[in-house]
Amino acid sequence: MIRMNQLKLPCGHGEGDLEIRILKTLKMKRTAESLTYRIVRHSVDARKKPLLYDVYTVDVSLGGGPAREKSLVSKLKNNNIQYCRPVIYRFPKAGETPMAERPVVIGAGPAGLFCTLLLARHGYRPLLIERGRPVEQRQEDIRRFWESGRLDPSSNVQFGEGGAGTFSDGKLNTLVNDKEGRAAFVLETFVKAGGPPEIMYEAKPHVGSDRLLQILPRLRAEIQAAGGEIRFETCCLGFRTEQGVLTGVETDKGLIRTHTAVLAPGHSARDTFERLFAQGVPMIQKNFAVGMRVSHPQSMIDRSQYGIDDPAQMRAMGLTAAPYKLTGKGRSGRGVYSFCMCPGGQVVNASSEPGKLAVNGMSLYARDSGRANSAIVMTVGTEEFGSDHPLAGMEFQRRLETRAWQLGQGRIPVEAYTELKEKFEQAERQDLPVCSADPQAAPPRNDAELTARPQNHAAQAAADAAIAERFAPVCIEGGWTSAPLHTLLPADMTRDFIDGMEDFGRRIKGFNGEEALVIGLESRTSSPVRIPRGEDMQSRIKGLYPCGEGAGYAGGIMSAAMDGMKTAEAIRKKYSPMAQQAGTDDK
Repeated sequence: MIRMNQLKLPCGHGEGDLEIRILKTLKMKRTAESLTYRIVRHSVDARKKPLLYDVYTVDVSLGGGPAREKSLVSKLKNNNIQYCRPVIYRFPKAGETPMAERPVVIGAGPAGLFCTLLLARHGYRPLLIERGRPVEQRQEDIRRFWESGRLDPSSNVQFGEGGAGTFSDGKLNTLVNDKEGRAAFVLETFVKAGGPPEIMYEAKPHVGSDRLLQILPRLRAEIQAAGGEIRFETCCLGFRTEQGVLTGVETDKGLIRTHTAVLAPGHSARDTFERLFAQGVPMIQKNFAVGMRVSHPQSMIDRSQYGIDDPAQMRAMGLTAAPYKLTGKGRSGRGVYSFCMCPGGQVVNASSEPGKLAVNGMSLYARDSGRANSAIVMTVGTEEFGSDHPLAGMEFQRRLETRAWQLGQGRIPVEAYTELKEKFEQAERQDLPVCSADPQAAPPRNDAELTARPQNHAAQAAADAAIAERFAPVCIEGGWTSAPLHTLLPADMTRDFIDGMEDFGRRIKGFNGEEALVIGLESRTSSPVRIPRGEDMQSRIKGLYPCGEGAGYAGGIMSAAMDGMKTAEAIRKKYSPMAQQAGTDDK
């Protein structure tokens, strides 16, 4: 196979132009011999915008086989043309230890799903338990929450089939160095289940929440057809052990006896973290990031990134809504950066606990909402948490989310960036306290008060109307209201947030201007804890395999899925597949 890099063509080129460029670069004639190729990677070069170029990496196969391919590469003497062997993912050889009871996988996010899928395919008859509901019911629960404000703590943007990534931007890129072919396996699995084919080669692959809603039931059906079982609305309460060895998983539906459990609960399973910590499951504190979502017109981002913003011209050139990635530093020295950027997307209420509010970004496959949003966040750790306790970061999240809930009276709080900056800096000049009162001083309202409005109903309604008119469309899923977000974060973090926004405004014109809308709170960027594991992927509790983002080993759909695969491989290397047997393993 011949790997060809840096094949450039103008954006909007014709269908056959890439093949012509391949033949010309290889100094071959179209009819000389059989040639097939596949696109391995595609990106857009916008360094000379508005002159834009598609840049391809392709794998080419010649009719003469490896000998012919190596000979041609040798003659061409081109550093962008190399002979290579395809990387094919291979599940390892099975171990010899008998597996008396089927393995239990806890959590149906990407890590849990891909771990379960591999184990099912290879005869281990895994049992997957998930506290939430199947994606069809979950979708209805989330829509109801966004419309009414009534939260189901077990079925929401964080919990349910597919995990938190289902109702997000659906990005499938990863920074993991993948020499074993796991990333390609994940992408191929998505495509076979109905995902868009281009995710196999796009530099920034994107599937979209609407496509994920179609893919997940097909993955579920494949797991079940291969001998796996999935139990929804079943929550892990803890583990039974004997002399440091796992003997069972406690659930709200009873005990499941097993000596092998994969713990992949997701980054928001706070009650699970608390229960497991109380039972002695080892955990350590982990840094994460906190900040705000910032929304802009997508046309502003397109103009900055591509030099054009006309939708018809972009379609003709094969361009989709443009992304961005920004990094900077606040005056405290704290890093400020964009996270989970959603071109043409929506901001959504991603809360999972009553009386607490968090948001996330989501987009559909088309990315055509008209607005771009991204989290602008800052890394936080022990200094901000005020304690080195393993769960201190989780409590820090809760305090901020309670404050956000109170600011918005249960709705998503929003504020124009220019007003946030002006009000914060005015308080700075006057040396006034900015941060809200301690949220613990005011207990969260109950469900009956969830939709309560401030006493000055007319003034609040007018403020909301002004935001709606100024930023139409606001592209927010869930009830929202104008609120003083400049009082949400600790003052030094708000200062760093503003410093970052001003820096980014020098790189993207208008980023810190009148069209920027701030939406809070972004607090679920990653897990606040890590559950340590050894080289064999097991916790100090033998038989317990911490896995995925919730355990602190991943940061997105792809890396979580790949970590689930690594965990399945570790189980495979130790155990032989289960013998086919009737009955159940539960007692």
